[in-house]
Formats: sequence, structure tokens, C-alpha cells
Amino acid sequence: MTADPGGPGGEGLLAALPAEERERLMALARDTLMPAGTRVFEEGEEADRFWVLRSGTVALDVQVPGRGRAVVETVGAGGLLGWSWLCPPRQWHLGAETREPTRAWMFDAAAVRDLCAVRPTLGLALVTLVAETIGERLRATRTRLLDLYGTPGNGRTP
Repeated sequence: MTADPGGPGGEGLLAALPAEERERLMALARDTLMPAGTRVFEEGEEADRFWVLRSGTVALDVQVPGRGRAVVETVGAGGLLGWSWLCPPRQWHLGAETREPTRAWMFDAAAVRDLCAVRPTLGLALVTLVAETIGERLRATRTRLLDLYGTPGNGRTP
């Protein structure tokens, strides 16, 4: 597939990769369009792919016992949807649902891991970007859960 990582949604994750490595990664990309309301993945399911969003938004959520799904973050154009494909046990840590029609480049996780094994520069760049994404998601999740359950001293029960 020929994809233009400099086009819509090409900023962010893909722009941070070295040009040669970005081209190699993009050779594995499949353009995909997901309608609004598409459940992309569920917590605990096998993480066998990931997406780089070109347009639209996807809400990330966590199952809260007795309350259902709680949105902890929204990913937009240029953002990485899914990092669990890289880290064993390779199961989704959150759920995801499109909020509007969403166009993305989809990548087969096994093919990308194989490419990273022979292209250590790409592997290091992706691991760094995924680690940054994990940190951002953890901060966002913590903030959202504090919003939902309150903090000590505010009169709300945790």
C-alpha cells in the first residue's frame, strides 16, 4: 500500500519516526474506515493489531464494576490506538469505541514486530513512542478515575 504519512493525521506518531523507518512501517499499513459507534476492541481480548488515526476520534474506556464503561481518554488524528500489541501478554488493557466515522492506518502487530526484529532502529523508535503513549494513557486514566471517584477530603467516597 502506498500511504502518505504527511497527509491528514500524519503528524504525531508517524512524523516522529525516522523517514526511512516510517516508509518501511507504512509498507505494512492498511487504510481502514470505521463507522461511528464501532467497538474497536474490548478489555482482555487479544491485541493483534494497532491503528494510527488519520481522522475522527476514538474513546478509550475501562470497565468499572457496578458502573459500566468509563471513558478515560479520547484519541484523535495522528494518535496511536493500541499499544498492548507490543507488550506481553498482548491483551487490551482498555476498550475502544469510535465516536464519529474514523479513518486510520491499521497494522498487523505480528508483521510489525517481525519488521522491528530486523530493523532495530525502527524497533527502538516504536518502543519509545509506545512508552510515551503508555505514560500519557496512565496519567489520563488516573485523572479520569479521580474525577469519577473523587479525591480524599472532598466528601466523595473513593
